[in-house]
Amino acid sequence: MYIPTLFNQNEAAVLHEFMRAHSFATLVTAQQGVPYASHLPLFLRAEAGGQGALLGHMARANPQWQDMQAGAEVLVMFQGPHAYVSPAWYAAQELAVPTWNYMAVHAYGKARILTQQELELALHELVNSYESAYAQPWQLELTAAMRDKLVPAIVGFEIVIERCEGKFKLSQNRPAQDQQRVITQLAAQTDTHSQHLAAQMQLRLRKE
Repeated sequence: MYIPTLFNQNEAAVLHEFMRAHSFATLVTAQQGVPYASHLPLFLRAEAGGQGALLGHMARANPQWQDMQAGAEVLVMFQGPHAYVSPAWYAAQELAVPTWNYMAVHAYGKARILTQQELELALHELVNSYESAYAQPWQLELTAAMRDKLVPAIVGFEIVIERCEGKFKLSQNRPAQDQQRVITQLAAQTDTHSQHLAAQMQLRLRKE
């Protein structure tokens, strides 16, 4: 990913927090030189390996798991809030052009296929993670029938992260006055992406 210095985010704790918050990711491999992608929820084990590991599963009918079994490098893309930025929002509009602000994290590594016992543990972790937000969380209980029919229909995997990079393009190349004007305009929009992006920009502007 092309990352100008101003937009670079490489703090592990920040990247991990982002991956947890935007865990429905795009997993990319290459099949005979052609990119192949799947969209999957992934669970982060931050303590695994040097930079963490991502656990997930896909349908056995999806051939992509065979790429991972063969040892292919995997790219996992996490997409956060993003929004259009109008040059009309800047104090000085000379030489200003429209742009797009966004937050994204890319993780690279190689995967291994999980054993059935590891897969079942990963399923419990994934379900518990998402259900924890509810007042009455649903509990996953794998019956014999489920183990016979449903579990064999999916393939679990673990991607040990070897390299992780973040690009938080939040108008850092503009003066603080312009950044605040962009925040105000984004916060006034009706879509959640713009509003969330405004909140992230405000948070980081206060830290500077």
